[in-house]
Amino acid sequence: MSSSKESEGAGPTAGYLVWRLSTKVRVAVDRAMAPLGLTHAKYALAASLYGMQRAGERPSQRRLADHTGLEPLYVSKLARALEGDGLLERTRDPQDPRAVQLALTERGQEATRRAIEVVQELMAGWLEPLGGPDSPRTREFTATLMTLLDTPLAPRTASDPSVSHITEEQS
Repeated sequence: MSSSKESEGAGPTAGYLVWRLSTKVRVAVDRAMAPLGLTHAKYALAASLYGMQRAGERPSQRRLADHTGLEPLYVSKLARALEGDGLLERTRDPQDPRAVQLALTERGQEATRRAIEVVQELMAGWLEPLGGPDSPRTREFTATLMTLLDTPLAPRTASDPSVSHITEEQS
């Protein structure tokens, strides 16, 4: 969707560009992961778990959800799918029987290593216009993205004075 400012030549909004960029990356990673039997979402979960395991952690589903920024219910769904693929094992936490711990199987670790290599190659090509993955522009871009990700996004309601003009215009 475009705003009235965009149609007047002001250009696309930052929100629109972030949406387009996230969609472009998701589609590209989905396509790159398909030969490995993964989706972008499964890859993101497995790669995060891979890094946590390498650091000596065996996280709970909740901890992995917090780490990835995904909803716990979605992490549970992805974990069950990866378990069904033989890439992940889910076990009860001995300290907390309500919690489920996650670990990549040996096969899951190997598949994730291959997937990480594929995604790193994909991202290197994508970041080339900024000077490559290790360039100052890429580091600045990454820092900007982190700032935005760390900023809470609270939805505004129709009773919020800053959006009341929108509902009046739609009437």
